[in-house]
Amino acid sequence: MKKLCIIDGQGGGIGSAIIKKIKEYFGEKVEIIALGTNAIATSLMLKAKANRGASGANAIIQTVKKVDVIIGPIGIIMAHSMMGEVTPNIAEAISLSSAKKILLPISKENVNIAGIVQIPLPHLIDSVIKDHLDKFINP
Repeated sequence: MKKLCIIDGQGGGIGSAIIKKIKEYFGEKVEIIALGTNAIATSLMLKAKANRGASGANAIIQTVKKVDVIIGPIGIIMAHSMMGEVTPNIAEAISLSSAKKILLPISKENVNIAGIVQIPLPHLIDSVIKDHLDKFINP
């Protein structure tokens, strides 16, 4: 069984939307670990049916070493993003993890990615599942 780690901060809305769709598509074929930069984000992702969850920098730093896939907004690899919730140590740990990283081009930071067309979150999540996870989970 593949271990997926969903990382989100602030309100946890993006992470919970991702978890709901993944659970609908894969059911219990995957283990989903919700990692929030704060307790509110983690709580919302757990309500979305994550298998386990934890909050804070140390939980994120330790867990990303042990998962197969990391999913989250692009800000999770940017130090001081999400209003400062992503510490330099969190960003470094995620970047150095050997896990496959699937990053959504959603950022409230002053960052634009050339060549990326903005599409609504539900369509991005569908792309995460169909274009990236499905091949990885069901080879």
